[in-house]
Amino acid sequence: MKSQRIFVFADGACSGNPGPGGWGTLIVTPDGQVTELGGHEPETTNNRMELTAVGRALRHLEATPGPLHIHTDSTYVIQGITRWAFGWSKRGWKTADGKEVANTPYWKRLMALMAQRREAFSGEAAAVEWHYVRGHVGVPGNERVDAIAVGYSRSKAPRLYVGPLSGYEVDVFDVPEDTSLPEEKPRQKEAPAKAYSYLSQVGRSVKRHSTWAACERRVKGVSDARFKKTKSPQDEAKVLEDWGVRLEDVQAED
Repeated sequence: MKSQRIFVFADGACSGNPGPGGWGTLIVTPDGQVTELGGHEPETTNNRMELTAVGRALRHLEATPGPLHIHTDSTYVIQGITRWAFGWSKRGWKTADGKEVANTPYWKRLMALMAQRREAFSGEAAAVEWHYVRGHVGVPGNERVDAIAVGYSRSKAPRLYVGPLSGYEVDVFDVPEDTSLPEEKPRQKEAPAKAYSYLSQVGRSVKRHSTWAACERRVKGVSDARFKKTKSPQDEAKVLEDWGVRLEDVQAED
């Protein structure tokens, strides 16, 4: 054994998303024992299976003290548990823009298991470190839990190993030196939606323009003038309805 650390690999899979799913985890404890776990859900999502895999590992280890090193290829799980979940909880499980948090029951269960571990143990014995490993790049532990999860998602449960590390064929300690999360790429600003038309109203006269420049020339400096960009024929019809104008009364630009 390398140290007194508890090594965990966890993964989830889904045949369709949503669809039949599976989860898999492997655990190596300091006494040199390996335990593989896995399970199936008939209708689920990949993210739920990723969360379930980690949760089942924590539940299995709830009476086992020691620093946990959890390896997963899910940035969703790591970012959620280390960055997002506390804010969600404080906001009543709402996102920053007020929407319902996806998979709330799974996040609540995972947070409860983490809290339970902190209450049961103290100091290093309760520590949990999260390690990101890229999927499908040959990391042995990750490849194994992926195979377990995929097998269960297809209702082909693999044989799970429980026994001494000396008899285990997976080199669980072969992990990359860098297991930090990849840097997030800055989000590209969405291109403005292309206009279907621009409408202007001066007095009772309503005109349709193909460019904003033409619309602006008509309304600029005119008191009580109004204008609107529309994105589709339906959007244009709705604006005209709000203005109380019939489509056949709209004039084309000069």
